[in-house]
Amino acid sequence: MPPSPLIYRARQTLSQVVDRYSRALQGEASGATATHQAAVKTGLNQLQTLTAKLESRCLRVAVFGLVSRGKSALINALVGDAALETGPLHGVTRWPRSVYWQPDIQTGQPWQIELVDTPGLDEVGGNMQADMAATVANQADLILFVVAGEITPLEYTALLNLQRRQKPLLLVFNKVDLYPEVDRQTVRDSLHRLWADQGQGGPRTQLAVDDVVMVAANPAPLKVRIEWPDGRTREEWEPQPPEIEALRQALLTIVAQDGPALVALNALRHARSIEGDMVSHVTRLHGDRADDTIWQFAKYKAVAVALNPIAGLDLLGGVIIDLVLIRTLARIYGFPITNHEAGRLWRAILKSSGTLLLSEAGSGLLGAGKTTAALVTLVDNASGVAALAGAMTAQASAAGYGSYAVGQAAKTYLEQGCTWGPEGVSATLAAILKDTDTSATLARLRQEVAADLVESAVVKG
Repeated sequence: MPPSPLIYRARQTLSQVVDRYSRALQGEASGATATHQAAVKTGLNQLQTLTAKLESRCLRVAVFGLVSRGKSALINALVGDAALETGPLHGVTRWPRSVYWQPDIQTGQPWQIELVDTPGLDEVGGNMQADMAATVANQADLILFVVAGEITPLEYTALLNLQRRQKPLLLVFNKVDLYPEVDRQTVRDSLHRLWADQGQGGPRTQLAVDDVVMVAANPAPLKVRIEWPDGRTREEWEPQPPEIEALRQALLTIVAQDGPALVALNALRHARSIEGDMVSHVTRLHGDRADDTIWQFAKYKAVAVALNPIAGLDLLGGVIIDLVLIRTLARIYGFPITNHEAGRLWRAILKSSGTLLLSEAGSGLLGAGKTTAALVTLVDNASGVAALAGAMTAQASAAGYGSYAVGQAAKTYLEQGCTWGPEGVSATLAAILKDTDTSATLARLRQEVAADLVESAVVKG
């Protein structure tokens, strides 16, 4: 069965990224270079893992909360099996554990849900808690945060931290069987209006909870009275079935409507993060050789343009040298660039830099001045030589600077793995956001990811 268009597009982009960075590992590894190559290889393995996840059609749901909120019981109730240990003691779950659930979803494509059980956020202390929560949240496509009543200050803090991960967030109000119906609704309404103060006297920020679902994963047993025909009576505690249908339906709806979009977006955002970690290592692998190449081309261009006496041809020759420079840098980094792509990149660099554009345009004007000075030498030798030397020096400086600027911009583009190119991760991520329907679950996510992309583009620009 063919994958959804969103999954297919994300998978193609990741495959192209893997191919580009594999080419960047050209050459023998020795000394410090071996360390950087090993780091790039680690990033490649992570990108390949993301590609495999796209092919598996699996939605990863991370379940967070404080101790004794019923996270493990919630997962057991969803899958209909006691897959996870539960108990009256705090902190039964010590490490994240995954339980796989294959629900019956009428989408034409089989989907699996990976439910990740996590330790209580107040059970694991220090940096280990923060690192574990951040790792699980970053890998998740959807987050469930389980509470058992009014939000505590610690839960507020945890929710704020999870909100920064830019993932859809469902708030699960568990143990509702312990509340009368009137109190249930009061708590539910307060959970829908979650606000946090940003410091004393600071503005209040509404927490971005996408929905509140009320459940009873492991209801308290009900006391029943048994009467026998001979008049004997006995009281027993009868277990009650879980009240989990609301959450089950919410998850099934999300998978059916937004499963491909959530998985594709999360994989691409994770890939952007992995590429960010790989950039510095790719820079160290090829940066010195790239800088030497840029300087060599800048000198070649300065000399070639200065010695060319014909107006117009010096500018054309300079453009050709810049295009060859871009192609040469692409070979150094191992990234394939055609003549057409090199031309597009060169024009994009000129467009983004008014100073460079004026320098390159001025080079052509200076060519006309240099030709005039050369003709003057035929009439007045001393003044003509001086004019010619001045024109040659000015034009050589402008041409050399222009080539250096083009080379540095192309180097930055290549070191970032062409992420802002037409086949880059950021471009694909923006395209998927544009093409995705704005469901209730995706509405906030689209706004936050789109803002993040704009911010990244501004920083790079």
